[in-house]
Amino acid sequence: MCELLAMSANVPTDICFSFSGLMQRGGNTGPHKDGWGVTFYEGKGCRSFKDPKPSAHSPIAELVTKYPMKSEAVVCHIRQANSGGVCLENTHPFIRQMWGKNWTYAHNGQLKEFSEKLPIKLHLPIGTTDSEHAFCWILDQLHYKFGAQQPQAEVLFKFIATLTWKIDELGVANFIITDGEYLFAYCSNNLHWLTRRAPFGKASLIDAEVAVDFHKETTDKDIVTVIATKPLTDDETWHKMGAGHWHLFCLGESISCGVES
Repeated sequence: MCELLAMSANVPTDICFSFSGLMQRGGNTGPHKDGWGVTFYEGKGCRSFKDPKPSAHSPIAELVTKYPMKSEAVVCHIRQANSGGVCLENTHPFIRQMWGKNWTYAHNGQLKEFSEKLPIKLHLPIGTTDSEHAFCWILDQLHYKFGAQQPQAEVLFKFIATLTWKIDELGVANFIITDGEYLFAYCSNNLHWLTRRAPFGKASLIDAEVAVDFHKETTDKDIVTVIATKPLTDDETWHKMGAGHWHLFCLGESISCGVES
């Protein structure tokens, strides 16, 4: 399957360290060789880099590891294709506009009978993946439920949680969705997270010979949460999310969570 990586921070932060580990799993230390993508938010704007080539051998991915683009919300994905061909339009993350914001979505898993079980009318997919289809279905449901006015975050994301459970019934559906301010993570079977805050220490990547002393790179007020399919470091404490669990992050903090009932 694919792998996810996301970040929520209270100050603009680069994701070079974590992405350096993730990209190696895209055709080097892992089998996820069918493309990769990353979206960085800067205020209401976002910039996205995608490549249907393996991230471990992509010059664009190499650029991302060396160009410290600072953001408070980031979503990354490396793909092992199981639905839809290997091409740019099927490469995650997917971005759509709603309520004057750029919404970004990435999915790890596989869904059965998604076209029949998740009918869509308003937001049509560009590619042919089950992942993008599910994203479009979510956006349709948000439109039907709330219309032209975005509700408060607590109401909105608790409703999104109910939608994720319906999607999860069709197979495996670990995913990340964000509007650049709030970042929602849902675990179907495999998702981990950790929060870095003072006192900061050192961390070493599992997939690359790279280590960093965050004490030298941060201030005492910094809070950074990283979400990943599998832990990226071997000397930090990662929290494994249970099946059916979700977390809502904002500015690096988990502000709400729940579980499928």
